[in-house]
Amino acid sequence: MKKGFIILFLFTFFSICSFSQINIKGKVISNKNESLEGASVYFNNTTVGSITNSKGEFQLNIPNGNYTLVISFLGYKTKQIPINTSKKKMTVTLLEDATLLDEVVIQKTKYDNEWKYNLTRFKQAFLGRTKLAEKCKILNPKSLHFEFNSKTNSLTAFTKEPLQIKHKDLGYLITYDLVNFELKGKQLFFSGYARYENLSKSIRRKWKQNRLEAYNGSQMHFLRSLISQNLKHDGFIVNQFKRVLNPERPTEEKIKLARELIRLHTKVDFSKKIDTPTTSLDSALITIRKSRKPKYRDYLYKKNVPYQDMTLIDKKTHYLNFENYLSVIYTKEPEEENYLKGMFGKRRKALNVQTSNIVLLNGKDIIDKSGILLNPNAIFNEGYWGFESFANMLPLDYQP
Repeated sequence: MKKGFIILFLFTFFSICSFSQINIKGKVISNKNESLEGASVYFNNTTVGSITNSKGEFQLNIPNGNYTLVISFLGYKTKQIPINTSKKKMTVTLLEDATLLDEVVIQKTKYDNEWKYNLTRFKQAFLGRTKLAEKCKILNPKSLHFEFNSKTNSLTAFTKEPLQIKHKDLGYLITYDLVNFELKGKQLFFSGYARYENLSKSIRRKWKQNRLEAYNGSQMHFLRSLISQNLKHDGFIVNQFKRVLNPERPTEEKIKLARELIRLHTKVDFSKKIDTPTTSLDSALITIRKSRKPKYRDYLYKKNVPYQDMTLIDKKTHYLNFENYLSVIYTKEPEEENYLKGMFGKRRKALNVQTSNIVLLNGKDIIDKSGILLNPNAIFNEGYWGFESFANMLPLDYQP
């Protein structure tokens, strides 16, 4: 009986995929009305792509959903077209890229120790520190240019050409057109356009297993489970909490004044035991000690959040919609050792579950059935999803 159910489910799934497709036919031309042979045409963050023929023509098929079609050709500006219709025929005109400013700046880049240090920081932030990131290699790192702002403690990066990334453990060659990258303190924001290609025609068993492990517990997995209302079965527990300023920690203004006061003294005993402050210096030392306390406190107020408190359905469109913060706990896999060690090697206690916190930055956002938010910057991740970066991401057409 059980086997019969599985066969029926697979048959139904593949039948749906067969009939529910987006079919795109088109032609790529220059602004001089010349056919562009060899232009790259692909759906962003998928394995579906093609190269135009001698007439500049292409044809692509992909399961229904919301996608961005990316068209690029050397010497021309890359074009992005939102696609959500079942059938479409188009002619795409690319404009010549006369802007060589970035290339000129990058040509002046010195590949010195400072550049190498920034490259290391870029890799740790962009690729991540997971086991999968260790086998993820940028093949053309010298196309990267970095700028560091000491006042804002922010590192930005841009490239003169798409990054070529070879992912040995997932079995992909990824072409990534980096649009922006900023690492500001502990906050990371990056965006771009990715084309995934299998490293070989036959998918190795190791790659299948690693892709499944990358998928399980991921944000893509969570969002797919959320819109199918299958969270409990898939191993997710979702709680809700508020974040407020810690009343036991002094304000930033008081901390600043305390530091200025301490600087006025030539000799300060920071280890001095102070029960009751008798001088302004004693009060300043107590303030500095209290400043080490967490800036915020989290207050859990709802366990096992119901679907209607996380999502909104309007005309068959699913929205991620919630107040304050969500704590998303994945119970079927433990944390990786690198996550437990943290950035500085200080190991934390293992909980044997993966916990991520998310907050909506600009109100509700559409959840596509492929498992992404239409606005990639709609939420901010903390915890395990913040630890898992680009090296753990999968193409949108991946199915476990």
